[in-house]
Amino acid sequence: MTLDRFRSLADRLLAPFLRGALAIGLTPDAVSLIAFAFAIGAAGTFYLAGAWYLLGAFLVFANGWLDLLDGALARELAVDSRAGNLLDHVLDRYADVVIIAGLAAGIGRPAIGFAAVTGVLLTSYLGTQVEAIGLDREYGGLLGRADRLALIGAVAAVAPFVPAIGPLSIVGWLLVVLAVVGHLTALQRFFGAWRAL
Repeated sequence: MTLDRFRSLADRLLAPFLRGALAIGLTPDAVSLIAFAFAIGAAGTFYLAGAWYLLGAFLVFANGWLDLLDGALARELAVDSRAGNLLDHVLDRYADVVIIAGLAAGIGRPAIGFAAVTGVLLTSYLGTQVEAIGLDREYGGLLGRADRLALIGAVAAVAPFVPAIGPLSIVGWLLVVLAVVGHLTALQRFFGAWRAL
């Protein structure tokens, strides 16, 4: 279910954006910061809810696209560094937190938001922890970051037009999915690494 297996296709689609970033002199760190700004914007629009979800969907997709671009730009400029990698990962985690917090605040469901954000953070943590113990970085599982962003963007794009489903809005159900599948993905990564040791 992970979109990470389409990374080579995404790299080809990034080519014109990469040329544009090079032409205007953007650095990978600058792209990471711009991506984070889009995440903050998405969180704000999700808090406002209603028709604002449409703008939020665009901002989430832009955040994800720029997250791909910063790595491609670093490779193209041959400036891959541990510091840049750290900045990218930290900003990605903060982006995840603010986006989910915005979604939860917009529907007044902090408990579901807490469950969703912990699932997302543990998924990402397990991916990097697997690498820290000497195994290959783990991007797979039920719901990786690319999958999450695509799902959040798609749900936000239709949220203004979909009535509540039972006790929750479609955004509430999205948070439930992020919580459940996030924790399952974290456990999947843990047990996969455990078996590989």
